[in-house]
Amino acid sequence: MKVAGFTFVRNAIKYDYPITEAIQSILPICDLLVVAVGDSEDETLALIQSIDNPKIKIIETVWDDSLREGGRVLAVETDKAFNAIPEDYDWAFYIQGDEVVHEADLPTIKAAMEQYINQSNVDGLLFKYRHFFGSYDYVGNSLRWYPHEIRVIKNKKSIYSFRDAQGFRKDDDKKLNVIPIDAYIHHYGWVKDPRVMQAKQETFNKLWHDDEWMDQNIDKVEEFDYFKNIDSLEKYKGTHPKVMNDRIERLNWKFNYDITFNKTPLKQKIKMALDKIGIKTTYRNYTTVRK
Repeated sequence: MKVAGFTFVRNAIKYDYPITEAIQSILPICDLLVVAVGDSEDETLALIQSIDNPKIKIIETVWDDSLREGGRVLAVETDKAFNAIPEDYDWAFYIQGDEVVHEADLPTIKAAMEQYINQSNVDGLLFKYRHFFGSYDYVGNSLRWYPHEIRVIKNKKSIYSFRDAQGFRKDDDKKLNVIPIDAYIHHYGWVKDPRVMQAKQETFNKLWHDDEWMDQNIDKVEEFDYFKNIDSLEKYKGTHPKVMNDRIERLNWKFNYDITFNKTPLKQKIKMALDKIGIKTTYRNYTTVRK
């Protein structure tokens, strides 16, 4: 069995992406890892090169900044990395620049790859998510946060990145058939210094919206207001991936939230409860396969 990882990144230093941690978290079960490094305003290319692992293959890309609808450019960059994986690889492990896998989950992921490698009706593996917000101590627990997504796919070039690169589709816009596995993606995209987070908001939203929307919806402030953007959080009681230890120790801002202030409407609570027992109430960009 041959496994290739793939990811894309741009301005990782400027916007404080844990891209090296993301890459290092999946390297142990990858034989190759393709990194599409976009034209950056900082030393992102040098940062990726500094990992200095023979498994890593860097391809340099140029982003089409005119693609300002639905985050389409993110899918384009994802496909560049995926299409650079040679055909003799069986699985492709996708990781975004703000996602990290816990080392404890790697055996589960590898075992699932081995189990379903020859099962033709399985296109990929579906992961659970932990979305950290504000700091490394809190995770989102409302329907605002997607609970699952595909992060391992068969190396079939009929598969492509969908919409804003959150998930995948195949052939003529068909959903992938996936196996849910007991493994998590730790998503750290909402854990940054408030000043860096605000800068990201002012730039990143341009991938989805025009200038008029930006003027009306993005506050002109120095620091991102985390508290203004909370609906419901819970304290995280587990451990973080070891590759995140140094970053967590460098945390240079304070974020404390009283969860009694959570604002989760009753209707949303009911939907969340139904989802937990397998009754579909929210949009899913995949079709699950019975084991």
